[in-house]
Amino acid sequence: MSPLYRLSRFSKTLRALGSLVRNPWLLNVVLTADEAQWQQRALRHAARWQLTPEGGLPVTPLRPLLPPGGDVLRPFAFGEGGSLPTDLLLLRALVRRAGAAAKYFEIGTWRGESAAAVAEVAASVHTLNLSDEELRRLKLPEEYIALHGHFSRPLANVTHLQGNSVTFDYRGLGPFDVVFIDGDHSYEAVREDTARVFRELLHPQSVVVWHDAARQPGVPRWEVLSGILDGLPATAPGQLYAVGNTLCALYSPAPLPASVPSRFAAPGAFEVSVRPLVA
Repeated sequence: MSPLYRLSRFSKTLRALGSLVRNPWLLNVVLTADEAQWQQRALRHAARWQLTPEGGLPVTPLRPLLPPGGDVLRPFAFGEGGSLPTDLLLLRALVRRAGAAAKYFEIGTWRGESAAAVAEVAASVHTLNLSDEELRRLKLPEEYIALHGHFSRPLANVTHLQGNSVTFDYRGLGPFDVVFIDGDHSYEAVREDTARVFRELLHPQSVVVWHDAARQPGVPRWEVLSGILDGLPATAPGQLYAVGNTLCALYSPAPLPASVPSRFAAPGAFEVSVRPLVA
């Protein structure tokens, strides 16, 4: 690439940024166009996975997956960057369905809420996150780094792994019954994490959950869906769903009840009780 070309491209970038500063409303135009491109990429898989342009994946309801008497979730911090309570209840339900010897693996530890929530019902939990050194190289604050694994580190059946999921050596770890992918949500990272998980960490009855496959329940996040769909092996025999009342997508080797997504479908309702945990 010639220096002149690089300078020209740099000048165009500066002009574009200047336009955004002067006209912030243009950012919505850019984001909408970007989302439309990801949507079109995902819809190339529409026939295989039954996607619709309006709502994305078929929706399987959460309630039939939960224990008949409901469930209690703890701990839950209602903090920034975390999951919905229903996301973690989904993970607990899937681990329960796998049996008392269930092995759970996740990419993305953060405060350790998901690992701690699942540890109560799983035989073993493995959670993988970037090392403290890698987080420091990203110029992240020490207070933020120290929060990783806050809830899960004291738990005896939780193993904390450090490394980048793109290059981490998974040999000797799997297979796992339930895998939760909640790391980097860029297209490339989701695609690579998906491909590696299916290639290296599963057995025929494993289920896989992706977080942030929706911006809010019922609203697809098309970049993440594109990464999932492009990363799934063509030979994967199971079914792919959005899970109602959550931000999650779910791969199930066995078919689940599902419906065509609709923004105006009657909502599932739950009873919520909040009680502070004693420190």
